[in-house]
Amino acid sequence: MTKTALITGASSGIGRATAEAFLADDWQVWATARNEADVAGLADSGAKTAELDVTNARECERVVETVVGAEGRIDCLVNNAGYGQYGPLEDVTTAQLHEQFDVNVYGPHRLTRAVLPHMRDREDGTIVNVSSVNGRIATPGAGAYAGSKFALEAMSDSLRAEVADFGVDVVLVEPGPVETNFVDRAGEAMADTDASGAYGWLYELYEDTALVSENAVSVSPEAVAHAIRDAAVTTDPRPRYPVGQFARVATLASHLPGRWRDLAVAVLRKLV
Repeated sequence: MTKTALITGASSGIGRATAEAFLADDWQVWATARNEADVAGLADSGAKTAELDVTNARECERVVETVVGAEGRIDCLVNNAGYGQYGPLEDVTTAQLHEQFDVNVYGPHRLTRAVLPHMRDREDGTIVNVSSVNGRIATPGAGAYAGSKFALEAMSDSLRAEVADFGVDVVLVEPGPVETNFVDRAGEAMADTDASGAYGWLYELYEDTALVSENAVSVSPEAVAHAIRDAAVTTDPRPRYPVGQFARVATLASHLPGRWRDLAVAVLRKLV
């Protein structure tokens, strides 16, 4: 029987590449985005599409019921929809922080709650949460985004143990910088902060390191998509899939003493 994947944030980047990877493996793909027109190209390739704003609980429930009603099953949920709110935490408003968590944390939680009863009934299924290296290590200017990804990682670890007896796998995919327009959108979000004027060095540091990471150490959306697909088809997937050399190095760096990491930031600040 054809397996079914429900993918959020499929309009571009990792989400679109993931939909294409599953389609290439002959899965029935349901590709979703806030604007259904943005995934029309995937419909031409054989995917079914739906409009889904992950911050809307009713839409999350409706889409899951629609997919289950049409296909009879959801074998893999890919919680990919997300964005990065960057900026010094003093400059990030509480409203911006709430919006960051609403999309990156509450969204996956809403969909997981909607999907799990069906997966438990079938005693089979995989939930893939797309995290980031910022889910393992937080850097200056990334407090809001990293906070959301730390939360997603913690929830995934708890959930993995909670649903293990039901035959449901929970996987985290942790890419480093990706060749998408994520950096541009993050830069726009950073520009929209309530700048206090006290962190000029940090804004300058972000611009410099963003250019370096985008050009030198980024991985393709397809590389992330293949990790997601591999996690979905593996009978015993690993809890975490770092994607790219930068992600693997950053994961190791997360085990360094906090004072060492602070020293590295201090050195970067002096260079700026």
